[in-house]
Amino acid sequence: MPRKNTCSVNLLMSCCIKGGNLVYARELFDNMVVRSTVSWTILIGGYAQNKQPREAFHLYIEMFREGMKPDHITIATLLSGSDETITVNEVGEIHAHITRLGFGHDLAVSNSLLDSYCKSRSVNLALRLFLDMTERDIITFNTMVTGFSKECLSEQAMCLFSDMQHHGFRPSDFTYAAVLRACAGLDCTAYGERVHGLVTKANFVSDIFVANALLDFYSKHDCVEEMRRLFEEMPAKDGVSYNILITSYLWSGKQKEFICLFQELQSTMFDRRNFPFATMLSVASNAKYLEMGRQIHAQAFLTNACEDILVGNSLVDMYAKCGRFNEANIIFRKLARKSPVVWTAIISACVQQGLNDDALNMYSEMHRDNVCGDQATFASTLKATANLALLSVGKQLHSSIIRSGFISTVFCGCALLDMYAKCGSLRDAVEVFKNMPERNAFSWNAMISAYAQNGDVMAALSSFEEMVESGTQPDHVSFLGVLTACSHSGQVNEAQRYFDSMIHTYQLAPKKEHYASLVDVLCRRGKFEEAEAVMSQMPQEPDEIMWSSILNSCRIHKNKEFAKRAADALFNLDMIRDAAPYITMGNIYSEAGDWENMAEVKKAMRVRGVRKVAAYSWVEIQRKVHVFSANDTTHPLNLEIRKKVNELLEQMEEKGYKPDLSCALQNVDDKSKAESLKYHSERMAIAFALMSTPEGSPILVVKNLRACVDCHAAIKVISLIVQREITVRDCSRFHHFKQGVCSCGDFW
Repeated sequence: MPRKNTCSVNLLMSCCIKGGNLVYARELFDNMVVRSTVSWTILIGGYAQNKQPREAFHLYIEMFREGMKPDHITIATLLSGSDETITVNEVGEIHAHITRLGFGHDLAVSNSLLDSYCKSRSVNLALRLFLDMTERDIITFNTMVTGFSKECLSEQAMCLFSDMQHHGFRPSDFTYAAVLRACAGLDCTAYGERVHGLVTKANFVSDIFVANALLDFYSKHDCVEEMRRLFEEMPAKDGVSYNILITSYLWSGKQKEFICLFQELQSTMFDRRNFPFATMLSVASNAKYLEMGRQIHAQAFLTNACEDILVGNSLVDMYAKCGRFNEANIIFRKLARKSPVVWTAIISACVQQGLNDDALNMYSEMHRDNVCGDQATFASTLKATANLALLSVGKQLHSSIIRSGFISTVFCGCALLDMYAKCGSLRDAVEVFKNMPERNAFSWNAMISAYAQNGDVMAALSSFEEMVESGTQPDHVSFLGVLTACSHSGQVNEAQRYFDSMIHTYQLAPKKEHYASLVDVLCRRGKFEEAEAVMSQMPQEPDEIMWSSILNSCRIHKNKEFAKRAADALFNLDMIRDAAPYITMGNIYSEAGDWENMAEVKKAMRVRGVRKVAAYSWVEIQRKVHVFSANDTTHPLNLEIRKKVNELLEQMEEKGYKPDLSCALQNVDDKSKAESLKYHSERMAIAFALMSTPEGSPILVVKNLRACVDCHAAIKVISLIVQREITVRDCSRFHHFKQGVCSCGDFW
């Protein structure tokens, strides 16, 4: 009787699964008194068919725990549901079970195992299994060719295709589709055109699956006309056919053809949820075309296509790249399944919006959800870490990158190098560069930029020369790095030499940034006439960055006349991003005691609605960030910090320090000016760090604006008193203070 009951329930379970009621099938299974191998196999198959491989694998493990022995059908059923979420280790465990159970020679089981290795992106293990197989059929070859194609191993796929025919196997529609995918990855079209000929001879052109593969091949090689001709000749088309051609038109910039074809697609009876919304959103995203993106979003919403993971990812990416972070975040939170792609998009959006803390929180949330990031995820998260100068977090990410196997990639290597450089740890940045297995222009540029930011001009120039000697061609970024290094150290002759070399030796036309760097170094050295001569040769008009740089140099050299011209040019620009030019001009008037004109500058700021950005500094202590503003009273240890500031001031005065009252821009008495200077944000951050860290340990402070002349002089003296290396990263560069000397050589 139990035997009969088990068979009845098995039949009922099978009917439920076929009818789409997997939940009830599971309920029947859980209530069974006696379960057979068939019972377990039916439910495992239900999960496999419904794209729930993780549940299928869990059920298989539970089957073993209950002492049930699977048969070859159970194994093949389990493996048939494998997808990219199943790891190579899990496939390896099943492989071991197959060997122990004696199913290794079963062709169906071996083919399923081969497919699972390919889907887990372990094509090398798949190839080893393929070579060990004593029996093969057309499915075996199709699986292996598809595996090679997906891993972009096009030449291996073509060789296997040829080998298959030599063994007497006749290619099927799946074979041709896989081979055409491999052809799409080759540089030339000859192989694909040859396969097209074979497809025609075998009379597979009428097969829509193969025809779509041909369309995709021609699309990948930008053969738009050939693709259009094939599309028109196809006896039958589906939504995929339209999607491939529409995508090709979009990426080729053929907007008129795209619109006509999309309108034609809308008039068909094909499922509108499968329209190429993801591709269209990608085009809108890359072009930052918000209006187009919103229209596509509306259509996707009406067809419920937003539920598709690719469409959801593309929507998040489109809104993020168009600067609409709130919309991107709302869609992101509604996604039922979040892939590494969409996590990367939202993390990147946070960084672009300056929400670096949020970016790190997003990364932590992704980690808690057991989603493994890719190279792009790590690069975006490292950028957030670098912006906040959180060295401890950066080192944790470094460990994660090593564990993830991305450490050997140039992409992650450059991101790590940049992070260490921006955290003031140049030694670690150099170590990352030395350990790179291969270097390209991006690697060299990152290293040159790291040296430039940290004020090591000789190392920056030396790296540039090593780059050239290695055979790597310098580009615009390379020259911007060396020009920035020259600018930070006042190397006028070197800057002019590299600028000329860029034009005459490497035939690179200087961009606005290159001219700005050359003008900056000339003005810093007080060579204003030469700077004006360079500006007159520029093909572009000077922008806000260049005029702001000139204005700052005018302040250093007390060139009030040129400063007035620079300020007028700045104030006449359509849009000024920040209050810095107004502040600098106000400082020039303040230092000259011209309070009337300073008041006029402040009035102009009020009229134009320009607000001064508050200065603040932060320091990381025991993985916690402490932020300070000028004259800060909010920190829990405020009284102790102020006491430390005053203790340091007494010791500084004994060493001969005198406050530079010209840096106090209020129209008050000298005592009040001196009082305001000693509580600047970077000094309070340094005082707190001295209280909170072991003696002799280095200190890194980050400031959102330029450090003032008085603080620069004060920190030099502090580094001598406390015998510590103090690094301050302001908005333009690093200052490494040690033994009373700054790495900038007081040229900044």
